[in-house]
Amino acid sequence: YISHKMDEVFQIADDITVLRDGTVVSTDRAEDLDLETVINRMVGRKLDNAYPKEEVSLGDVALEVEHFSMKNIFDDISFHVRKGEIVGFAGLVGAGRTETMRALYGLDPHDTGTIKLSGKDVKIKNPMEAIKQGMIMLSEDRREYGLIPVRSVKENASIANLASYIYGGITHKKKEEKEVAEMFEKMEVKTPSLETPISSLSGGNAQKVLLARWMLCNPDVMILDEPTRGIDVGAKFEIYKLMTDMVKEGKAVVMVSSEMAELIGMCDRIYIMCQGRITGCLNRDEFSQETIMKYATNLMNL
Repeated sequence: YISHKMDEVFQIADDITVLRDGTVVSTDRAEDLDLETVINRMVGRKLDNAYPKEEVSLGDVALEVEHFSMKNIFDDISFHVRKGEIVGFAGLVGAGRTETMRALYGLDPHDTGTIKLSGKDVKIKNPMEAIKQGMIMLSEDRREYGLIPVRSVKENASIANLASYIYGGITHKKKEEKEVAEMFEKMEVKTPSLETPISSLSGGNAQKVLLARWMLCNPDVMILDEPTRGIDVGAKFEIYKLMTDMVKEGKAVVMVSSEMAELIGMCDRIYIMCQGRITGCLNRDEFSQETIMKYATNLMNL
């Protein structure tokens, strides 16, 4: 049984084998192990804090959405995110979180509502317009909507920013390679070379390549939909560190996640959705799984 879900592993396994970078680290009886030991072996170091959240000074409002609606999908969605802030979106499957973000990004149409970026009203009809306005979205399904499996890691990273490498109809490969290499070093992407097919990378490194793609566009607002889905504990920690670095640079991050623990661990505020509507918004000192679930099932308003 192969899984990143540690609670399930401890429930059903008799023996646990830990691998890291393609090498067996250890094999032990499950009863002789605890969660912290397994995680430390997976990562190769001790994680003092699973969620490297830091206090960041907040700036002006980067994204403001008001009365955003799509018939039968989501209704009257209003929220804001400030520079330096990580704002989470929680909710059960079918609550309308991803659908809302797709419409904001111009992937799907919406019926009513306004979007402001840095105080300016914008009309976003497609993702290209969103990118030009300084907003990007990391899809929840990287294999279906993010990765180009037949292309190299370099091409996957640079594709959204190709215009900056083309002069007079000619692509300046050296500039492209230099900027991608620098971003990979900053984000600690592990790849044999820039020409390595992205399909050969681990899930965590492939996800970091996609984040590098959007960081090369230098966005102001980053919508991250299930950014740690399907990756191991060590890779999750690295993604969390990157998110912290992003907001320290003054970017605004919207994080959609089905993992309540990471929302609580990483966010400054959490909006909760149920049946296409926002049913609650919690500040950090109000976070608890019980409270979030009550809003997610609309029990708070009964």
